[in-house]
Amino acid sequence: MRTKNFIQFFILVIILLTASSVLAQHGGLRGGGKGMNSPYQNLYDPETIETISGIVESVDKTPPLRGIHFDVNLLVKTEKETIPVHLGPEWYIDRLDTKIEKGDNIKVKGSRATMGGKPVIIAVEVKKGNTVIALRDNAGIPVWTKEK
Repeated sequence: MRTKNFIQFFILVIILLTASSVLAQHGGLRGGGKGMNSPYQNLYDPETIETISGIVESVDKTPPLRGIHFDVNLLVKTEKETIPVHLGPEWYIDRLDTKIEKGDNIKVKGSRATMGGKPVIIAVEVKKGNTVIALRDNAGIPVWTKEK
C-alpha cells in the first residue's frame, strides 16, 4: 500500500512540474502568452518606437501566435498607411474603462515590428481624447504581467 501511495504522489509531482514548466514558457496564465521571453514579447524592440495618429477602421480579436490567448488588434488608417496595432490580451483590454471603437481618432505610441511578413505596431500606449491607456512600459513589459 505504501508503494502505491508513493507512486501516485510521484506521478502527481511530475504532472505539477510539467504544468508549471509549460506555463512559464508561455507567459503564464495571466500573461496570456505575452509575458517576458515569449515569442510575442521578442517582437518588441525599444529601438523602433514611433507614434502614429489615425482613425480606427476595425477592432478585431484574433490569436496572433500559436498558443496565445485572443488578442485585441486595431486596424488604424494614418495619412501614410493602414497598419495593424496590437493592444493586448482580450481578458485585459475588455475590462478597461476606456473602450476603443471603429471610427475613433487615436494616437498610438508603439514598437514597429513584422508579423507574417507585414508591418505591425505593438502598442505601448493609446491616447483617445484626453485619456491615455498604458499597455506596456518603455522596455515593452506588458502592464498585465505586473498585476497581482
